[in-house]
Amino acid sequence: MPDRLAVEIAVLYLALGSCASLDGAENEVERQLDRVKWQPTQAAPGARYVGREVCAQCHPRETTAQKSTAMAHALARPAESLVLQAHPRLTFSDGPYRYTIEQNGDRVSYAVTNGADTISVPVSWAFGYGLGEVGQTYAFSYNGSYYEGRVSFFGGNQGLDITLGHSTTAPASLKDALGRAVKLEEIKACFGCHSTGAVSGGRLQVDQLVPGISCEGCHGPGAEHVGAMEAGKLQETHILNPGRLTPGDQVRFCGACHRTRAHVEAIHVEGVPTVRFQPYRLAESHCFNPSDRRSSCLACHDPHQNLEREPASYDPKCLACHSGGKGPPAAAQRAAPGCPVAVSRCITCHMPRYRLAGSHFKFTDHRIRVVRLGDIFD
Repeated sequence: MPDRLAVEIAVLYLALGSCASLDGAENEVERQLDRVKWQPTQAAPGARYVGREVCAQCHPRETTAQKSTAMAHALARPAESLVLQAHPRLTFSDGPYRYTIEQNGDRVSYAVTNGADTISVPVSWAFGYGLGEVGQTYAFSYNGSYYEGRVSFFGGNQGLDITLGHSTTAPASLKDALGRAVKLEEIKACFGCHSTGAVSGGRLQVDQLVPGISCEGCHGPGAEHVGAMEAGKLQETHILNPGRLTPGDQVRFCGACHRTRAHVEAIHVEGVPTVRFQPYRLAESHCFNPSDRRSSCLACHDPHQNLEREPASYDPKCLACHSGGKGPPAAAQRAAPGCPVAVSRCITCHMPRYRLAGSHFKFTDHRIRVVRLGDIFD
């Protein structure tokens, strides 16, 4: 990789969990997605992207709405980070170490000192989740290695704390206190899920990426599609519409970044920490049917819009299945029993939220079920 790109490299641990040790899982997910012909984490060699502005010529409503979503801001250059614009100077102390993340013009520095010595480096990228509501992790180059900062911004406390996955015990050296060195494969996995066009033919191309997930991040490189449409070949779309995938394929497609069973097993995580991995948890629901569109990711979430936070807004989605016999289900679809307790704010009981230790945030559990007092997370 050219040296000039070294400063452009970063990794994410916050919110999505570690990208490390996923090689086998990524390969398995890729095999499962072969028939989809497009993977959200990487493109085929020579893939040609056209950019959101070209998509907007035919799809103005979707592109206008999508560019303000959390997914569209999953990666940002430091000077363009909404979090850092709102918090131009962040500080945090841990034992003998004091951290400062500070914006000066178009440069953001990440520094740690033990009182006697200081290491200060320019931040290369800000990886985020939830428009800063969950958090943002900072990454940089140091002594020829790629680093993830030991401290991250967390929306829950509107400040810095230890990055998820890092030890909370004070490090033995200033270098260790700086952060964690990471490998190229891990970097590719993180860029692949937080930007558009970063990985093509298995190669990282940071100089060509679009920060965040744009239209082509989910629909695939658009040059062939645009060419076909301009030529009037309306039946040869050359583009993927994830909404047309079966629920099972949607879980695998969205799970390429948001995690599937293959990922969970590869990183040997269990218990409450798996609440972060929504596709995996959804597929674990007793009611999940890989061929019933009412239980798909897109049945509840529109990726062109920001996540809806009001629980009652999901009631129609729940009642599409749990009609209690008050309306005929669609052909070949099974009607589920109605809830004997309530018909509103269903997810507050059946999809409880769990606080992940160290995250300062409660994640909604996507394993739909009847939750009883005293139940343990499983």
